[in-house]
Amino acid sequence: MSERSERGGRPDPQRRVRRRDRHGRGMRGPIAPSHVPIAKSRGERFDDLVLDAVDRLKPRWGAQLASVEFAVEEVPPPHELIDGPTRLSSDPIPLGRAESAAGKDPAAVIVYRRPLEARARDRDQLGTLVLDVVVEQVASLLGLAPETIDPGYDDRH
Repeated sequence: MSERSERGGRPDPQRRVRRRDRHGRGMRGPIAPSHVPIAKSRGERFDDLVLDAVDRLKPRWGAQLASVEFAVEEVPPPHELIDGPTRLSSDPIPLGRAESAAGKDPAAVIVYRRPLEARARDRDQLGTLVLDVVVEQVASLLGLAPETIDPGYDDRH
């Protein structure tokens, strides 16, 4: 039996099949294999930059960083957008924060993805900014100068 109804040759709305595209095939497979960098989302690539920055610090500070958790959040929470005594810079939008261990919660370094991406011209500059923020937050957490955490910090500033 045909999908056409007896009403002017139009398809019967009850029998209409919804398709994902004009030819009804949908996507045939992934655009790129999962193991190549292009297959990663912007957020996954940013996570990799944070992990690279942490890996750069681990040979020298591995014992101190063993109990520190590193996390990425899209944007800072609203209460951090207000200038306060805990702000490290005069920038109105924080790029990251360090939280000391409290009770059962371990110490943490949180990096904010969107503000950093907005400041970077390209991927190389984004990697440098992420490294600087991780170094600054680890320095704040350990009570040391950023130059002590990463000797190359001075050269980048």
